Amino acid sequence: MSVITSKKTLGILAIAGVEPYQEKPGEEYMGPDQRAHFTNILSAWTTQLREEVDRTVDHMKDEASNFPDPVDRATQEEEFSLELRARDRERRLIKKIAKTMKKIEEDDFGFCESCGIEIGIRRLEARPTADLCIDCKTLAEIKEKQSIG
Repeated sequence: MSVITSKKTLGILAIAGVEPYQEKPGEEYMGPDQRAHFTNILSAWTTQLREEVDRTVDHMKDEASNFPDPVDRATQEEEFSLELRARDRERRLIKKIAKTMKKIEEDDFGFCESCGIEIGIRRLEARPTADLCIDCKTLAEIKEKQSIG
């Protein structure tokens, strides 16, 4: 009996249908191949989000009923409210993806906006819209927690 092992890609890479980027020896950070890799990921993610928005609109049109029972009506309104909130978050994410795509076009992608160092391929694959390195992001979160509490 043979054991089958397979790499499992999760999240955004799976949506885009791509494998994690394999850097070549001596390859320049955010060279053309890496930028193309992230452009593919972001394009696929945007497409998936837009399709989800379209599905929600269709679903809300199909499900719009005038229930005689106030409890049923309230339940439907709550479901619609939750869906609309989710779509609003997705619209903001689509805008952030567009901003990131613009950074790729301008050769300004992959570097921390705070300290200027390389963010890193793996972090960007996990969160392609990241604009802070892990250290600066951690510091920002600590500062945010301190200002809240």
